Amino acid sequence: MATESAASPAPPAAGCDPTPAERVPRGQAGPGGLRRRRLLRSAAGLLAVTFVLTTAKLFVFPKRDVPTPVDAVVMFAGSSGRLELAISLARYGYAPVLAVSQPTPDDLCPPDTIPNVEVICFHPRPLTTQGEARWVATAAAARGWRSIIVVTSTTQDSRARLRLSRCYDGEVKVTPVDPPTRAAWAYMITYEWAAMAKALVLQRGC
Repeated sequence: MATESAASPAPPAAGCDPTPAERVPRGQAGPGGLRRRRLLRSAAGLLAVTFVLTTAKLFVFPKRDVPTPVDAVVMFAGSSGRLELAISLARYGYAPVLAVSQPTPDDLCPPDTIPNVEVICFHPRPLTTQGEARWVATAAAARGWRSIIVVTSTTQDSRARLRLSRCYDGEVKVTPVDPPTRAAWAYMITYEWAAMAKALVLQRGC
């Protein structure tokens, strides 16, 4: 009797997956998709950490200078507490001149009654930190100021230094004042990010 040959496996029907064990369940990503997701999550986490650290360095914990005698104390206009600190520095004899930025008529100009201190209230053009830095450069050239103390907010500290470095080549010491409330912190940090980007990208000169 002729031996019956071994039956060969039937070919898979059309449209069927020949390797069902390797099929990825619906709704789940394959190995390549999982790797991409992990990389995206890692990149997003790194960007978030970088953003937080940069924000802290620029706007929350900027460099703080110890006041020393200078040629002028200059107050940049803005949040509360600046004028009181600027007047205090002048009264304690850190400079013979106190210059106060007064962008609008509603901004206070201290009376010229501090002993041995000349008080100047100036109107920057434009009415911005850039305008204040330009005024400092012009006044310093006319009056021979080689060093100044700038009173501004903690959040504006880094941008004030940047603006002044483009206009004034003298020594700059910044004495900042913290925003008065948490809401003010949040608003001023958001504003400073936009203003810093403008200074770095759109307005690179004095």
